Amino acid sequence: MKRVLAALVAVAVVASIGTALLIWRLGQDHEPQQPEVSAYSRGHLTRVGPYRYCEVLNLNACQTSGTQGELPVNERDPVQLSVPTAIGRAPWRLLRVYEAPIDTTLTVFRPDTRLAVTIPSVDPQRGRLTGLVVQLLTLVLDPAGELQEVPHAEWSIRTVWP
Repeated sequence: MKRVLAALVAVAVVASIGTALLIWRLGQDHEPQQPEVSAYSRGHLTRVGPYRYCEVLNLNACQTSGTQGELPVNERDPVQLSVPTAIGRAPWRLLRVYEAPIDTTLTVFRPDTRLAVTIPSVDPQRGRLTGLVVQLLTLVLDPAGELQEVPHAEWSIRTVWP
């Protein structure tokens, strides 16, 4: 009988310690995870965190990871870009970079309008798609007193051709 009682006490103590550790771990402050964008083409998926991420109200307080996603592409299949609601609920900008460097295509999406975009991998006038950039925008007052859209966060994906 004493053995059974000792075993039950041991199980109760271990369970209590495990529960305490779990509560302590869950209660710790965690850094908020930054959003990721994803791109898909020809059976390949890439997810990437921000290349650069600044505080909205202090554009000098930035974290620059330099992370750039890579996505294999071909001439037949388009690229499907997806952004999470953390990006889509704000104004965001998509830059499509093609071989002809002068022809970077820029599209601005208003809040809550788009979470996904299909992008041709080849444009007849601009050539092959070489990369994509997603930017979250902030309005700032420039030295001349004009309002300007400035990115406070940026995600980058480079295309890889066969």
